[in-house]
Amino acid sequence: MQRAIEAAAVRLELWDGTSAYRGPGAAVGDLVAHDRRTLLGLAINPELWFGDAYMSGRLEVRGPLGPVVEALSGLPAPMSTWWDRLHAVLMPPNSRTGARRNVHHHYDLGNDFYALWLDPELVYTCAYFAHPGATLEEAQSAKHDRVCQKLRLRPGETVVEAGCGWGALALHMARRYGVRVKAFNISVEQLAHARARAAREGLAGRIEFIEDDYRNVSGRFDAFVSIGMLEHVGLHQFHALSEVLERVVTRHGGRGLLHFIGRDAPRPLNAWIRRRIFPGAYPPTIAEVASRVLAPAGMSIVDVENLRLHYARTLACWSERFAAARDAVREKYGDEFPRAWELYLAGSQAAFATGWMQLFQVVFAPRESAPPSWTRDDPQDVDAPA
Repeated sequence: MQRAIEAAAVRLELWDGTSAYRGPGAAVGDLVAHDRRTLLGLAINPELWFGDAYMSGRLEVRGPLGPVVEALSGLPAPMSTWWDRLHAVLMPPNSRTGARRNVHHHYDLGNDFYALWLDPELVYTCAYFAHPGATLEEAQSAKHDRVCQKLRLRPGETVVEAGCGWGALALHMARRYGVRVKAFNISVEQLAHARARAAREGLAGRIEFIEDDYRNVSGRFDAFVSIGMLEHVGLHQFHALSEVLERVVTRHGGRGLLHFIGRDAPRPLNAWIRRRIFPGAYPPTIAEVASRVLAPAGMSIVDVENLRLHYARTLACWSERFAAARDAVREKYGDEFPRAWELYLAGSQAAFATGWMQLFQVVFAPRESAPPSWTRDDPQDVDAPA
């Protein structure tokens, strides 16, 4: 274990202050294990124990957290534990009951908490930085425009959104593109915020925010969109999402977009993130989405874009804002909570920066339907050149 840590140019220091660092040059930072139990845990299951020990203060990072976590992200992933395998068998993730529990665990922490460090629109998904000088607010608005343009939305069309968060995209679609939206969510706090915004902006007549599971969506729509939900669906429920798409996307002229955290090869999410931050989450590969969600629904992939570096930058912005709000978070939630979130944000940024995680936008349409756009750069032009 010590050799692996030092190979990442991170110095390991024990509780008595000793270290035998022989890494490749100057260390990026130090890991300080404050007791033997922490050292043993890092040897047995580094993914889980690193996070838990950092939360409790038994593992200390000296130096910049982000670069240290990024350096360590190249270490081999551990085998899944017997508990992880047993849990997967006994409790397949994201049944309707499980999905509500998982959403409550992460998203119902309080709107005030997220307002401390997200943008004013409360957008908690990857932004799109169209130019180097873009602010987070500009990048989130650009992401919404990019989604709407890829879907080639037209005034008067109907859109269903699965997992609408605080409603920013639904409001953007109705306000700027003149569509009618049904937006589904099971987070009570998020929906209350979204409905209040729609009423204030005079958009309540064009948007219906519905407290219900995405599996209960019915009716026919011109477009389906889901931003940041697919990674929470879980492989066990991909068939249910496929049935929804087959049921609700108009067969002639219909289209959809899935924006999700993914992988380039199948493997589970980081054990600590899965257990402490996002229970039930699984970032799928493009192949898994194509074969388990889209193909069974009769859908064909039209376009795929990977925005992982945009997500790394988004997370850097969030980390900076979270650091500025740390004292307020600590006062309300205690010492361990902000440490957990600092690690989660830094680790996620490292995962996207190094390519360990991906951020995919997948546009799809029924096989028998014309694709929604001829090119990505000019998505309103659907006529092929002569």
